Amino acid sequence: MLNNQALRTTATKIFDFGAYKIYWTFKEVINKFTIYAINILLSSIFKGDFYMSYTGGYVEHPFHYSGISTFAGFANKRNLDNVDLAIMGIPFDIGTTNRPGARLGPRAVRAVSNLAFRSDYLWTTESFNLKKACPNIIDYGDVGAAVGAKATEFMIRESYKHAKLILNSGASLVSIGGDHTIPYGPIIAASEKYGPLALLHFDSHQDSIPSHGDYSHANFAYDLAHEGCIDPSKSAQVCIRTRMENCGYNIIYANKVIELGPVGLANVIKSIVGNMPVYLTFDIDALDPAYAPGTGTPVCGGPSTNLIKCTLRELEGINIVAADMVEVSPTYDANEITALAAASIMQDIVYLIAKNRIKNN
Repeated sequence: MLNNQALRTTATKIFDFGAYKIYWTFKEVINKFTIYAINILLSSIFKGDFYMSYTGGYVEHPFHYSGISTFAGFANKRNLDNVDLAIMGIPFDIGTTNRPGARLGPRAVRAVSNLAFRSDYLWTTESFNLKKACPNIIDYGDVGAAVGAKATEFMIRESYKHAKLILNSGASLVSIGGDHTIPYGPIIAASEKYGPLALLHFDSHQDSIPSHGDYSHANFAYDLAHEGCIDPSKSAQVCIRTRMENCGYNIIYANKVIELGPVGLANVIKSIVGNMPVYLTFDIDALDPAYAPGTGTPVCGGPSTNLIKCTLRELEGINIVAADMVEVSPTYDANEITALAAASIMQDIVYLIAKNRIKNN
C-alpha cells in the first residue's frame, strides 16, 4: 500500500507528464500558426509565389540557393511548343580585348537569378502578373561554346541557328553572354524575322570598330548596321563614356543619362526608337564599376543599378522583340554583385518583353 510520500511522488510525475504534453502540443500549434501567418504575409508581398510548409519540426521552402540552377527556376528544355520566351546562354569570351572570363557569365547569372526574381515590386500589379502573361518561359540551355581557331565562327553560326528556331516558333528570346561578340547570331536572326531593327544598346563603349571579318566584342554595332540588320538612325547607344567611330547612332553619354534621370531618359529613348522592332543589348559595364565590378573592361562614371532599373520600367510600350545581357565576368567579383545586377536587369527585360507580347497579341 502506497504511503503519502509515494502518492505525492506519483501525482507529481503524472502532473509533470501532462504539463509536458500540453507544452509540446501548445508549441506545435504556435509553430504551425507562425508558419501560416508568415505564408499570408509573404504571399501578399510575392504575389503567391512564396510558400513554406512545416513538417516534423523543419521548415521546407524552395530557397533560392537550393535545387538545380536554371534561370529563375524556369524549366530547362528545348521543346518550343507554346513557349512564350526562351532564355539562352552563350558562354563565349574569345572576342574580349581586356580581361577574359565572360564565358562564365551565363552560369553565374543563373545561380543568382532565383534571388533576383524574388522581388518584382516595380512590375507586378493587380492587373499584371508574369505567370499569367507568359505562362511558358523556359531555360533553353547553352549554345555556341567552342575552342580553337574557328570558335568565333562556330559561336555565331550556332547562336544564329538556335535564335532563328526560337524566334520562328513564335517565342521571344533573351540571351546571356558571354562577351559582346555574342549578339551577331541573335540580331541577324531577329532582323530576318522582323526586318531592320532599332538597337537599344546600353554600354560604356560604342563597339563600333569595323571588324573586316576579324570579329571581337568591339565590332558588332558597326558590322550589323553596315549589313542592314540595324537602322542606326532609329537606334540609341546609352551610358557611353568612351569614343569610337560613330556610324550614325544616337549617342546618349553617361553624364546625360544621370542628368536626365529615368523618366527623362526613357522619353528620349522612346522618341528615337518609335514603333520599330527593338533589339535590346545590355553590357553590364554600362553600370558604374561600383555596381558592377565583375566585368572585362570597366569604365568609371556610369549610372547606378537603380537608375537603369527605373529607366527600363519607364520603357514600357517599346516594341522589344529580343534582348541579351553580356560581359558578366564573375571571377572579378567574389561577392556576386555584378551577376545579381545582371539577373535583376534581365528580370526587367523579361517583363518588358511580356508586356509587349500582351500588347501585340
